[in-house]
Amino acid sequence: MILKGKVLTPEGWADQIGVTGGVIGDSDGRVVDLPGCLILPGCVDLHGDGFERHLAPRRGAVGDMRAALHAVEVELAANGITTAMLAQFFSWEGGMRGPDFAERFAAALDAQSTMVDMRMQLRFETHLLDQVERAMALIARHDVGYVVWNDHVPHAALAKGKRPPRLTGQALKSGRSPEAHLALLQSLAERGADVPAVLAGMGRALRQRGTLIGSHDDDTAERRAQFRALGAGISEFPETRAAAEAAKSGGDAVILGAPNVVRGGSHKQNASAQDLIAEGLCDALASDYHYPSLIAAAFALADRGICDIAAAWRLISHSPAEVIGLSDRGALSPGRRADVIVLREETRQVEACFVAGKVAFLTGDVAARLTQ
Repeated sequence: MILKGKVLTPEGWADQIGVTGGVIGDSDGRVVDLPGCLILPGCVDLHGDGFERHLAPRRGAVGDMRAALHAVEVELAANGITTAMLAQFFSWEGGMRGPDFAERFAAALDAQSTMVDMRMQLRFETHLLDQVERAMALIARHDVGYVVWNDHVPHAALAKGKRPPRLTGQALKSGRSPEAHLALLQSLAERGADVPAVLAGMGRALRQRGTLIGSHDDDTAERRAQFRALGAGISEFPETRAAAEAAKSGGDAVILGAPNVVRGGSHKQNASAQDLIAEGLCDALASDYHYPSLIAAAFALADRGICDIAAAWRLISHSPAEVIGLSDRGALSPGRRADVIVLREETRQVEACFVAGKVAFLTGDVAARLTQ
């Protein structure tokens, strides 16, 4: 098959591309003319938790995981995401963030046959020290390739003897009383001195099996350096410019949130992703909590003059693929996997998504042309 339109290649814009045997290459097959369309590499999403709303449309209402994961795949493809890391917690927070749910989710994802490459990222809470072996068993059983360390313990409030914000809501989600939840938080905070040594051992074991390690929400340069020393070479959503600078100067990959770009700033008043990108302090964008934001962020960067669309698109395709070592995708070059999306230039809506050359999503005028 030959797709004719405005094609983004690593060398610049071309007027057509061939797809054969699931990869990009010369083709003498059917020619499909797609006027008014951009033909682009599929998006590679390194961290997204938008799938949670499909698993539990209402709080506590977890339904059929098979049906939910099918809905997730459709949403991903409709938003041009051909490779997705589904960020699943392994946390003391309980409910959908607890170890029991993480194990169920991993098993369901392994059993699901999908076209979109959906992988699990495990978000391990750093103070859950008595569950490290259980987490490592899950990682080995399901061949988890990317682990991120989080710390959601409200240290500042606890250190002041205050009741942490949103305590009652968090307790309800976890199935605990507010009193029991507060007691748990206090016990977790008291384990702080033991965390570095435990994470060091966990990091060694993860590196030995080739699992990538990241840290989440680094807020200082010192914090980033600590996680790097423990083996975490990826900094997800650094909260400050200092943390992002420390990551880049230390050779770490920096992942920022696409919704932050779209909004023009962080909803939590953290560092502006747009500003960090303009300063060269970003390697890749991730959907975070909103899958449509990946494409929207690329166009926002171009529209605002931060970079051209080719450079912006690289942040959601080729660069994230490089970060996690997926050298077979992320760019429309010969021999790469044919993960291709067709975007209506006027509306910027995805009208076709191909994964390894097969149709994963199809609509609009492109659907009419491909099915003629």
